[in-house]
Amino acid sequence: MLAMLLNIIRNTTPWFFNHGIKIVAIVLVAYLIRKFAGIFIEKIIRKIIISDHFLTKEAERKREDTLIRIFTVSLGIFVWLLALLMILQETGIAIGPLLAAAGIAGLAFGFGGQYLIRDLIAGLFIIMENQYRIGDVVCFDGTCGLVEDISMRMTTLRDLDGIVHHVPHGEIKKVSNLSKQFARVNLNIGISYSSNLEQVISVVNKVGKELAEDPAWKEHILTAPQFLRIDDFGDSAIVIKILGETKPLKQWDVTGELRKRLKIAFDQEGIEIPFPQHVIHQAKL
Repeated sequence: MLAMLLNIIRNTTPWFFNHGIKIVAIVLVAYLIRKFAGIFIEKIIRKIIISDHFLTKEAERKREDTLIRIFTVSLGIFVWLLALLMILQETGIAIGPLLAAAGIAGLAFGFGGQYLIRDLIAGLFIIMENQYRIGDVVCFDGTCGLVEDISMRMTTLRDLDGIVHHVPHGEIKKVSNLSKQFARVNLNIGISYSSNLEQVISVVNKVGKELAEDPAWKEHILTAPQFLRIDDFGDSAIVIKILGETKPLKQWDVTGELRKRLKIAFDQEGIEIPFPQHVIHQAKL
């Protein structure tokens, strides 16, 4: 057993010094290139990206982070693929026939690969046009969620239930970004037909102003929620529309707090929020 082990060591030692050290060096160099190239890409992108005056600093940073992630991942794939080919060549495997076979396979699967090419091209335009970034909330034809990751081929969303959706870029026909530049409080509330409209408008505007001036909420609100118009004469209520502007992704929190404060204020002022009801007239016989 010992003789066999010594024989294995004796036979592998020359190979290790001739090729093994080179393989270790290739892996180490590839790791260092990947690591320092990522740092270089981050510095370059943060320096050369032209600031958009219509975007907040947070939005600009999300845009830069998205580009950094995409370029870093793409470079990492290229570096490790190149390192793998060099290792195969160092182990004695001819990479020429492998590359030729890969080319033939690429032609054979070219028809099916058209969908991959479509996804990559669509992803390139999404990134360059800054349609959305990591951290945005978007909707793709009814599929909505927080953007957790963007690659050249697909976008990963997580919805409010925690479900993760992987959407290929070529399948995206319409993008609705709910968190770009600013967001809106767009709230409809029904009030009783017997309510004093001037009183309702005064209460709504007062509550919206107090919310916008509250230290806990004012940093999230750009424009105080205010009465906009009577939106509809419903079957059981007059529907009024309240509109305000918030920072991106804060519209739902602000709207929830506004609903709570309006309910409290309406109760104090005797303003009724009616429930559906029917008035029945009995015909005289």
